[in-house]
Amino acid sequence: MSISLATPGVDDLGAIVAVLASWQVPEAPVQLHPGDVGWFWSRGPEATAAALRVWSSRDGILAVGLLDGPDLLRVGLRPDHQRDPALAEQVVADAADPGHGVLPEGGVAVETPSGALAHDLLGEQGWGEDEPWAVLRRGLDRPVEDPGMPVETVDTSTAGDWAQVHRAAFGGRLGMAEMRSRWEALAAGTPFREARGLLLRSDRGEPAATIIVWAAGAGRVGVIEPMGVHPDHRGQGYGRAVTLAGAAALRDLGAAAAVVATTAANTGAVATYTSAGFERLPDRRDRCRR
Repeated sequence: MSISLATPGVDDLGAIVAVLASWQVPEAPVQLHPGDVGWFWSRGPEATAAALRVWSSRDGILAVGLLDGPDLLRVGLRPDHQRDPALAEQVVADAADPGHGVLPEGGVAVETPSGALAHDLLGEQGWGEDEPWAVLRRGLDRPVEDPGMPVETVDTSTAGDWAQVHRAAFGGRLGMAEMRSRWEALAAGTPFREARGLLLRSDRGEPAATIIVWAAGAGRVGVIEPMGVHPDHRGQGYGRAVTLAGAAALRDLGAAAAVVATTAANTGAVATYTSAGFERLPDRRDRCRR
């Protein structure tokens, strides 16, 4: 089987998002999601297309990689090709050789779904394992508990409040104006058609917590990317409440389950998700070349 590698154009993004969505079936391992591409879309469609790598054969798209930064490749694989030797060997060869236009020389990392053959082959080539990531999942076959707080859907009128919480929760150098522009960009992206941004406020009306949830179609798995609580309002139940609101939104969008990943060292986030009914799956580790 001949497998080719390509960097897509903006006109290809809709088809790639649709393919990734079709791979988010409940029985498949947690992997690169349309929501991950949707979150990256805050940088614009041109930057998103430039950050994607697509492996295809005559059978269609077999793998999609997102360069989530210059030194991290996040790979999603068609569920029935997770252990395909030809595909794994091609992805590994392209990721390992800087001349193939995927990852640069030096220290880099590759994320693959748990159990993927590509992960094993990178290990055989001397790649180590990076810090563990906690992967959590909640089934949505039953109604979600009421969060106990009023929930707002983020739109253009409240994008500034979302930006305020996100900037305070995660830090970074971006100013408020640029954060709001990034919201507008991701909200205009194709993946956001099956997404919701939600906001909780304090009793005094201050923006306290936000979450964005991304569905992938009815009966498929949705993802949280990201959830944040303003530092001034932590320890008051806003994280659990906004996570419950996000899970309920995904259920309304037809998702069969909700998943989220965070570094295992982030014990506060893990505790928040488990308090909202998420169950911890086996940790996942990226392969890294030091």
